[in-house]
Amino acid sequence: MNYHMMAYILGNILRVEGLFLTVPALLAVYFGERGALFAFILTICITLLIGTILAKAEPKNKRIYGREGFVIVALAWISMSFFGAMPFYFSGAIEGVVNCFFETVSGFTTTGASILTEIESLPMSILFWRSFTHWIGGMGILVFMLAIMPAVDERSMHLMRAEAPGPVVSKLVPKVKSTAKLLYGIYVILTLVEVILLFVGGMPLFDSVVNAFSTAGTGGFAIKNASIAAYETPYFEYIITIFMFLFSVNFNLYYLLLIKDTKNAFKNEELRYYLIIILSSIAIITVNILNLYPTLESAFRHAAFQVLAIISTTGFATANFDAWPELSKSLLIILMIVGACGGSTGGGIKISRLIILLKMAGREVRHIIHPRSVNIIKLDGHKVDEEVIRGVAGFIIVYLFLLFGSFLLVSLDNFDFTTSITSVLTCLGNVGPGLSMVGPVENYSFFSDFSKLVLCFDMLLGRLEIFPIVMLFAPSVWRRSYM
Repeated sequence: MNYHMMAYILGNILRVEGLFLTVPALLAVYFGERGALFAFILTICITLLIGTILAKAEPKNKRIYGREGFVIVALAWISMSFFGAMPFYFSGAIEGVVNCFFETVSGFTTTGASILTEIESLPMSILFWRSFTHWIGGMGILVFMLAIMPAVDERSMHLMRAEAPGPVVSKLVPKVKSTAKLLYGIYVILTLVEVILLFVGGMPLFDSVVNAFSTAGTGGFAIKNASIAAYETPYFEYIITIFMFLFSVNFNLYYLLLIKDTKNAFKNEELRYYLIIILSSIAIITVNILNLYPTLESAFRHAAFQVLAIISTTGFATANFDAWPELSKSLLIILMIVGACGGSTGGGIKISRLIILLKMAGREVRHIIHPRSVNIIKLDGHKVDEEVIRGVAGFIIVYLFLLFGSFLLVSLDNFDFTTSITSVLTCLGNVGPGLSMVGPVENYSFFSDFSKLVLCFDMLLGRLEIFPIVMLFAPSVWRRSYM
């Protein structure tokens, strides 16, 4: 293990986080929030100090291998969440270390699950930092580091693969640094466009920015107790619905559009499946809830918003879907598990994995019927490597074991089945709202500290696609040295 390089990268990540913290600190000055300002300044000092100590000497050996990439990513996200929780704790905005850590992990992992019972009374700078964590975590702090670090070689692709969501991560352009810059460029532009459209529609500038942050990261932290429903404006709901879709699509497709390769962009198999699932779900739920709303348009609008909020794993709400008919709720639970596209800011199992699983099942059936036949699994007309197929199968197996294990641990709090299972499902899928006691108008404050830590673990597992976090507990990862 290249411990010097690990410490160097982690130190730089903490220094970048310290710089990010200056933005809400400046807002605290602007809004005259002295308590919050002190909390941010203290956090910045601590974060920069520790980051500088870790990154004080640039290592001669900058090589990063696969296992190191996974470990660096896992430690980076845990460290970011720990230090990112300090403003909540020092300002007194959130009581208890575990609650502060839960809220921050939920922010950076873009889950959106909250322990807050009252949001609107919080200082504006704290609300900004809360939503800003979504925006930082959406594309990934390591991708950002790759874009700005001067010392980046091609082995740094291990960092991007460990952090980026989806079964396959590839470079859009030959250089890793250029790929990272391109991804963040697309991310920033889409965010700015959403801010402008919300602001032009009459939403206050501050609200436009923080809601755009939450949409971009597909996180769902709102600054109103009633989430997006508080604005009572169909225009905002439609704009956010559109952008929840845009941010949950594979960013590689935007690159194809940029280079005017529209043919391959729209032939994308994952996108086709994704659109079919979304449109079918909206149609079914619209019909199912039609009697609950005065017009077809309002039923369609709420159905479309909640379908995109759940499948994109954003988690915003314009309606209490926990009060919807069982068919609609059951469909939303399925969408929680399915999740968004690979290579997006969304969570869940990912559409691309499900496509590969379906094709794996089809291949097995064909093999039983024709034992001597050779069946190749293809995605977008290209052969899927057996390594990727094996990885998908392994991911699903580990996902199920972790789901059942976490469910049993959370069940120790003795809440009802729906509350326990959907809280784990939404945290593993980075969705946020579940059903029953963790429904869209509820929160996670009633869980014990132990259950909150289990759910934090699940959120990190979901955002980092399980294996980087799991590898932290493998003794062989720490013992063995590379030849």
